[in-house]
Amino acid sequence: MAFVTGKRTVIRASSSDVPEPAAPIAPLQLEDAEKDKEEPSASGTDLVLYRRIAEVKANDRRKALEEILYALVVQKFMDANVSLVPAIAPPSSSDPSGRVDTWPSEDEKLERLHSPEAYEMIQNHLALILGNRLGDSSSVAQISKLRVGQVYAASVMYGYFLKRVDQRFQLEKTMKILPQGTGTSDSVKSEQSHPELSSWAGGVSSPGGFGYGIKPSRLRTYVMPEITITPEGTIDASKDEIINISFGGLRRLVLEAVTFGSFLWDVESYVDSRYHFVAN
Repeated sequence: MAFVTGKRTVIRASSSDVPEPAAPIAPLQLEDAEKDKEEPSASGTDLVLYRRIAEVKANDRRKALEEILYALVVQKFMDANVSLVPAIAPPSSSDPSGRVDTWPSEDEKLERLHSPEAYEMIQNHLALILGNRLGDSSSVAQISKLRVGQVYAASVMYGYFLKRVDQRFQLEKTMKILPQGTGTSDSVKSEQSHPELSSWAGGVSSPGGFGYGIKPSRLRTYVMPEITITPEGTIDASKDEIINISFGGLRRLVLEAVTFGSFLWDVESYVDSRYHFVAN
């Protein structure tokens, strides 16, 4: 602010004309810039490390989720009073036939866990696997343990997709909105409209033997952890063995596997509806 007194001009600074202290600002800005130079937000090594940590955490979550789902499936078997088949062990020396299927039959209990329409499809699946031995429970066959495991895993997937299809069918049946002409050929139509069902079937009549052509997958690795995949992408059968098992025992295994897949669909839907973290 300026005013004149006589011949002298006096200049005084008012409070509004005083600029804000700028001295400390520049050093602070330079200091921050220097820190940015010295401490970059993330180097290439850091990014790799963070990515690896995220992968480890994701794997831990997936393993925990698998254990939760498996525990819930086992609980459903317990609720149905059905015991799961134990791991296939060497045959007892007291059994002259050398059969490994010494477990009790639970076929009737397993059949009751499915709708009539779904069980009709399961019968078709059993016929594809066992062929003309479907009604023969006592005959003993020599089969690769690897093939049995492959068919078990494929049957789990079959049961999983069958449950999804049957759930929709039962809903439309209850609401009375089934398409016109739905009848005895439902099983064939369902299999044609849902090719994933037939794609999981494989049997003795397949070219190459029991369960031939079933591709490796994460589920089969889970069912058969001792099986390894070669660099060429094929299954390493060097540790495979031939076992004696009755066709009744095979039927029991397939029924259990299909039911396992059906229960897996149920518990996965249950967990996803409440926790929203079921991985695809």
